Amino acid sequence: MINPGGSLLPFDFFMNLVSIVTPSYNQALYLEQTIQSVIGQDYPRIEYIVVDGASTDNSFEIIKKYNDRLAYWISEKDSGQAEAINKGFVRAGGEILAWLNSDDYYLPNTISAVVKCFEENPEVVMVYGDMLAVDGDGQTINVLKYKQLSLQDLLCFQIIGQPSVFFRRSALEKTGRLDTSFHFMLDHHLWIRLAQQGRILHVPQVWAAARYHAQAKNRARASEFGREAFRVLDWAKKQPALAETISGGLVPRLIFPSTYCFGALKHIDFVTPRIGWFKQTAQADSPTPPADVFAG
Repeated sequence: MINPGGSLLPFDFFMNLVSIVTPSYNQALYLEQTIQSVIGQDYPRIEYIVVDGASTDNSFEIIKKYNDRLAYWISEKDSGQAEAINKGFVRAGGEILAWLNSDDYYLPNTISAVVKCFEENPEVVMVYGDMLAVDGDGQTINVLKYKQLSLQDLLCFQIIGQPSVFFRRSALEKTGRLDTSFHFMLDHHLWIRLAQQGRILHVPQVWAAARYHAQAKNRARASEFGREAFRVLDWAKKQPALAETISGGLVPRLIFPSTYCFGALKHIDFVTPRIGWFKQTAQADSPTPPADVFAG
């Protein structure tokens, strides 16, 4: 089902339009909080798009409840998160873009802070803030404070919390949208491509919350993140623009401890038995792990 919806708030056409896409599939327990965190922002020019993958819970009813606050929504089968987000980006008209998963949420005043950062830093193509890690009940587990990263840092798998990331449409148009062959590292793959287009900027403000619960893929299928990390590295090695960065050997040596740290954040039970292997191979020249390292 498709519905074009309506505008979120009366537009002030002298302000930048911000487009937010929420991909949704059977997350009715958390979806309403996600939607409310977007429509409750104090910034007046938000275009909010929800792309549901034909959920079988009551997500459809929740989305319809907010029909008049959405610029566009659709509920139909898709191939996964990346395709759903790309569908939204095709519809989006904003100068600033982001996506917010249906179990995550923004903190108050986030969008206005993001717009201010872009306005004050016209050379920046992507901004990211800090992030709360919360459990299924919304209780804070940790405050994830990031640092200013470079392209090389991203190639070494220094991870950014996806809900806190925003980027310019002009940069996305140059890189292309999300690669639908990725299901777990789709965001990090995009960050690397965006960082090739210009400066990325860390802002030390908490902008969003990511939910860690039993059904979330960052918990339920943690081992897949490691496999896709090596796929990203293989892709990067084939990119002429990245060859110089990778050829020095630093990235292959750093990927192992970096991937370990990433896996630990996602699911500590998954990486604990593999700590010894990561320590032994952190200085190795080859970035290819044994077949059983990422066994489920």
